[in-house]
Amino acid sequence: MVVCVLLPRFELVVAARRREDLMGEPVALAPEAGGVQAIGEVSPAAEAYGVRAGMRLGEALARCPQLTVVPPDPIAVARAWERVLERLEGIGAAVEPARPGEACFDARGLRRLHGGHLEGVLEEVRAALARGGSAGATPSCASHGEAVGIGACASHGEAVGTGARAGAGARLGVGPVRFCAVAAAHVARVRRRHAVVDGAAGLAPLPVALLACRSATAALPEALERLGVATLGDLAALSRAAVGDRFGRAGLLAHDLACGHDTPLRPRAPGETLEEELELPEAAGGQQLERALALLVDRLLARREREGRTLRSAILSARLVAGGTWRERVVFREATADAARIRLAAAARLALLPAPAQALSLAADRLGPPHAHGDALFEDGAARRDARLREAVRQARAAAGPHAALRVLVVDPDSRVPERHAVLTPFER
Repeated sequence: MVVCVLLPRFELVVAARRREDLMGEPVALAPEAGGVQAIGEVSPAAEAYGVRAGMRLGEALARCPQLTVVPPDPIAVARAWERVLERLEGIGAAVEPARPGEACFDARGLRRLHGGHLEGVLEEVRAALARGGSAGATPSCASHGEAVGIGACASHGEAVGTGARAGAGARLGVGPVRFCAVAAAHVARVRRRHAVVDGAAGLAPLPVALLACRSATAALPEALERLGVATLGDLAALSRAAVGDRFGRAGLLAHDLACGHDTPLRPRAPGETLEEELELPEAAGGQQLERALALLVDRLLARREREGRTLRSAILSARLVAGGTWRERVVFREATADAARIRLAAAARLALLPAPAQALSLAADRLGPPHAHGDALFEDGAARRDARLREAVRQARAAAGPHAALRVLVVDPDSRVPERHAVLTPFER
């Protein structure tokens, strides 16, 4: 069985960590700078006024004039969510994170570790989320080791203990596949131990709005409701070919989900993050930011823990003078340890800063193998060429996701229907 752990309003809880009294009032995350002026997650009090996530800021203020808007804090969200995932992995779970606040894992291999039944696994999950670190320990800042309560480290502004606070309201869902578990978690309530959705029969009475939980089908619920398809059972009763003809690949996926079918879990690979941070003078910008970035790149490449490995991607982030944080992922065309190339790729993202920064940080998000010296692609032997090709595939997937590298597999060469002639499958070599 698959278990889904859902922490409602995780990003809002982290962003409002210094003002916990706000959570009982109409609150929403401010729109991201430079993007569409749509608010983020909202509090239950704001939902009572009809305010929803993704609504335009002007419309939200018209519905609720007393709405308080707090700036998003993507740095603190990433750190708090990483600690939550580490707690889940601490009980032996192979976790697949979907987004901050939602993660799934297969519980079949954990039953013997936790009482021999599913209830023991779920109790261990709740205990791990409520601990906020090691049992009996006081939450502390990861960099300073400073003991603090539910709040933030004074110098880093880092959310400390936020995962424990959000974990107290965790919703757990159980199902045979990922989508069933996610749907169960969304219909579960905090006072109940957990909810179970057992296949298509359990999904049938649930609203099609649950398809918004999957990015590939997020745009379908509104169109389906306009066509009179209100529940997942109504969607499953339709012809799969008709749904695919109307909505394309997203419609085929939505129909499969409504019928209780889903792809296997893809647990995240264990990794490590190396990070360097630099305090900046007031209102730093222009050449000062570029020099700070060059210093961060040199410090990161000089870290002994890197052990000569290359960087596939990096995280460039900043704490803003006006409040809030900014975070941007930089993916390199190929794994590299060349400081000049890293600076060139990361410097282009500095222009996206929405406000002056008071601190700048650079973290190695994904590490690659040591840099290969020497030979051209076709001067190597077959084994070396295969290794370089596998590395190129991994780099492409790091930049564009698991479906970035596919191969065409001919399944019915005599068919006149193009869809039956060949299919796309993951590239493996």
